[in-house]
Amino acid sequence: MTSLPRIRVARALAAGALSAVALSACATGLGDYEIGLWGDMPYSDLQAQVGVPNLIADMNAHALAFTVHDGDLKAGNSTAGSVTPTTCSDALYTQGLGYFNALRAPAMLTPGDNDWTDCDRSSNGGYNALERLDHERQVFFSTPYSMGQRRLRQEVQTDRLCLDHNGAATACVENRRWTYRNVTYVTVNVQGSCNNLCDTAPDAAEWTARNNANIVWLQQSFAQAKARGSAAIMLISQANPGWDQADPTRAPLRDPKTLAETDGQPDGFQAYLLALRDLTIDFQKPVAYVHGDSHYQRIDKPFLDAQGRRLENFTRVETFGDNAGNGTNDVHWLRVRVRPETREVFSYQPMIVPANRVAVPAP
Repeated sequence: MTSLPRIRVARALAAGALSAVALSACATGLGDYEIGLWGDMPYSDLQAQVGVPNLIADMNAHALAFTVHDGDLKAGNSTAGSVTPTTCSDALYTQGLGYFNALRAPAMLTPGDNDWTDCDRSSNGGYNALERLDHERQVFFSTPYSMGQRRLRQEVQTDRLCLDHNGAATACVENRRWTYRNVTYVTVNVQGSCNNLCDTAPDAAEWTARNNANIVWLQQSFAQAKARGSAAIMLISQANPGWDQADPTRAPLRDPKTLAETDGQPDGFQAYLLALRDLTIDFQKPVAYVHGDSHYQRIDKPFLDAQGRRLENFTRVETFGDNAGNGTNDVHWLRVRVRPETREVFSYQPMIVPANRVAVPAP
């Protein structure tokens, strides 16, 4: 079945780069605006062919300043007999590029574990995980511009602090930053599957380099936001690192005071979270932390200081994620209204795509 949204995606894939209009990464001026957040999809043929095109059409019906996908362009394992790409073949990233260039607003991405760290699973094709990340860097991050039919120039982590698939130092070009109307946005390559410290082929050397690079990127980004007088910061990454003892089915268990993992699994997040906590406290203004990974849309305040007190200026925002067993049931997005002149800056509205409703059809 071919739908109008799918036709739009195909046309945009062919014409995206030609029709792009570059925008400044430091867009200035006052006034409210809206952005779109999504991730952890598509996970099935139905989502790839119907659900995501429906979602893109819905986002395109709104005047968004930009959109961000927080990683995972496929399920954790391939689907036998699928007609859309569900292994980590090159076709997967081509499909993703088509989606992003079908968006009228500038489109950003941060990689997900299903896109690269888990690609070494035999069910995903048994690829070298870092080679797949190198490929993503070429497909999605080869220029300082976003994707989408309008482009936004971003700041890039160009220092050679990460590793490529040959073990050589390379730039972490997937880590991006942009300031839009006095709010700073930052993407950080932080992954599920223990942040590449467990699963099929854990890689401690890769993790060490990237984790250190991520902490440097956080520090530089907060420093720049303070220097610019930004009203708030929004950080976007893939992993749910776990924040406390409350959610063992969806995230690592963690001592909320020390931020040490307590479930016996390799801890790929503690040093990163400790740095994030110190920076959040020092910044004082609103910090939104957007992630996917655990597939449960929620907005809450799970981050505590070393004395067990809630960080009032920190908000965790998890996007909708896959529910492949129920088709397009959770193929939706979050609309964020950004008002830099207000106290909390961000407000959030779940956007339930009418054409993707399953349990209760749209009226």
